[in-house]
Amino acid sequence: QVQLVESGGGLAQIGGSLRLSCAASGSISSINAMGWYRQAPGKQRALVATVTRSGVTNYADSVKGRFTISRDSAKNTVYLQMNSLKPEDTAVYYCNLLTLLQQYWGQGTQVTVSS
Repeated sequence: QVQLVESGGGLAQIGGSLRLSCAASGSISSINAMGWYRQAPGKQRALVATVTRSGVTNYADSVKGRFTISRDSAKNTVYLQMNSLKPEDTAVYYCNLLTLLQQYWGQGTQVTVSS
């Protein structure tokens, strides 16, 4: 069984920063990619950023230039540095882990951006 434990969410001011972390543990086979998705109230879950095993990153257009995803392979941990936060970044952020055969989700962490 694989567990994803997220941390770092909370309340931030407009223009502020937050850093999310997600640590994976358990019976982890080869990790193909890790990433972050978010779901705002009344909206579908959407991709924020991903990083592959080889280090290739992918970002949603709405966060390019503001968010940075990184990964510590030795710790099976992925990070999301969020800068220049906007009210529209408010959502529950979910960590995602993709292996060859399965996909896992974290429990989600709330990010609220307000003035």
